[in-house]
Amino acid sequence: MAIRNGFSHDENGEEMNIAKHSHPLWNRLQPHGLVYKALLMVCLLSVGVDADDPVREEETPIANQIQAGPRSLSRAFRAAASKATPSVVTVLSYGQQSVLQRMSEQQAAEDGSAKPQLSGKAAEETLTGIGSGVIVSASGMVITNNHVITGAKRVMIRLSDETEIEATDVRGDPDSDVATLRVNRDAGFVGAGLADSELLEIGDWVLAIGSPFRLEATVSAGIISAKNRSLRRIKRGRLIQTDAAINPGNSGGPLIDLDGNVVAISTAIATRNGGYQGIGFAIPINSAKWIADELAGYGEVRRAAIGTRNAELNPKIAAKFSLTPWMGVLVYQVIENSVAQRAGLKPLDVIVEFAGERVRDPASLQEAIERKLIGSLQELKVFRNGEEVTLNIELAAALDPTGGATTKKTEEKNAEEKEEVTEEEEATEDSNSSESDGASESESEKDVTSDDTDADE
Repeated sequence: MAIRNGFSHDENGEEMNIAKHSHPLWNRLQPHGLVYKALLMVCLLSVGVDADDPVREEETPIANQIQAGPRSLSRAFRAAASKATPSVVTVLSYGQQSVLQRMSEQQAAEDGSAKPQLSGKAAEETLTGIGSGVIVSASGMVITNNHVITGAKRVMIRLSDETEIEATDVRGDPDSDVATLRVNRDAGFVGAGLADSELLEIGDWVLAIGSPFRLEATVSAGIISAKNRSLRRIKRGRLIQTDAAINPGNSGGPLIDLDGNVVAISTAIATRNGGYQGIGFAIPINSAKWIADELAGYGEVRRAAIGTRNAELNPKIAAKFSLTPWMGVLVYQVIENSVAQRAGLKPLDVIVEFAGERVRDPASLQEAIERKLIGSLQELKVFRNGEEVTLNIELAAALDPTGGATTKKTEEKNAEEKEEVTEEEEATEDSNSSESDGASESESEKDVTSDDTDADE
C-alpha cells in the first residue's frame, strides 16, 4: 500500500483516505480539525509508531509507509544528485585583470609596498576565479555565469572525474549574467537533462550542485521560495529564489529538480556577511538555454524590442487611471520613430496580450518580446478607452527600436523597383542591397545610447 497525494492506495490501486486507515489517535482528533491532524502526522514522522502501541493489524502497513517518508525523500535526493553530478563542472578562470588589480592592492595594503600588476604569460597562469557550470549537450556545451568568466585570459574546465580541459568559444551576456563555452574530447560528454522551468511552483524541492569554497560536487537541498524576482545587476530576466545553500563558488552551477533535471542556474545570494543566509537566486533554465544558444550560434544575444517604456499596473497605479490591477502592462512612453509608434501604440495603452500570450507585468512582456525573431510581424492586443484594440507590430532590434532607416514604404518601393529590372540586374541589386543593409545596421548600433537600450521593450 502506497501513499500518494494524501491518499493511500491498496493492492488493487483503489484510493483510501488516510483518515480512515491510520493511527487510532487520528480518529480521536476528527472533531478538532486539520491543525491537530497535522501535528499528529509530524509526531508520527519524527518518532514513528512503537511496536507495543495498540495499532490494528490492517493499519500497520500505513504506519510503516509514514515512517518511510523521510527515507523516501532521502532516496529521491540521492537519485537526483547521482544523475546530475556527472554533468556538473568546475570553471577555473585565469588572468582576470580586475581581480589581479584587487589582489595587488590587497597585497600592497598588507606589506606597505605597491606590487606591479601581473600581465602577459604570468597573468594567464594566475588563477583569479572559481565557479561552477553544467554540461548541457553531448557535444560539450557548458552553461555558467558571465561574472565567472568575464575578462578571463584563459578558462579551464574540471570535469567530475578530475580531468581538466581548456575551454573554447567563451562568450558571455552581462545583461542576463549567462555565459556559454565549449569543451572537446573524443569520448564526448554526459549532458544534463533540462526541465521546463515554467512548470516550477513555490514549495518544489530543488538541489543546488557546485563547487562552493572549492569543495567540488557539493550538493545542498532546499525549495523554490519565490519566483519572478529581480536584481539590479541583472538587467534582463526574472529570477527564481531558493533557500538551497548557495555560496561563493556555486555561481554557474545547476539547480535541479527531484528528477535530476536542471531547472535553473545559480547566480547570486542576498547576504550581509558574504556567505549563505538562506536567500539565493537562480536563472530559469528556459531563459539560460535560449541565451546560451544565441551566444553559441551568433556570438551575441539578438533581442527584439518594440520601443516603449512600461510600468506595472499595480493597485496604486491602476486606481489612478481607473483600470483593473494587473490586467496588463501600462505603456507610459512610446519612443519617437520606434516600431511601436508606427504600429499605432499610444501612451496609456495597456498591453494585455503579445503574440497570443497574456502579459501581466513588464518583465513577462520583455521576455515574450525579446525572444521573437527580429523583423517578424507580431499581433499585439491593447486596452484603450474601454475597448480592446488589435495591432500588428514589426519587431526591431533592442539596440535600435526604430528598426533602422528602412520603413515599410521604403520596402514597398524597393519591391516595385525590383519587379521592373531584368533577372541579371535583379541578382546584382540583391547583392548590393544585402551589403547596404549590413552597413546601415552597423551604423544604427553605434548611434543608440545605452539609456535607450536599457529601457526599451
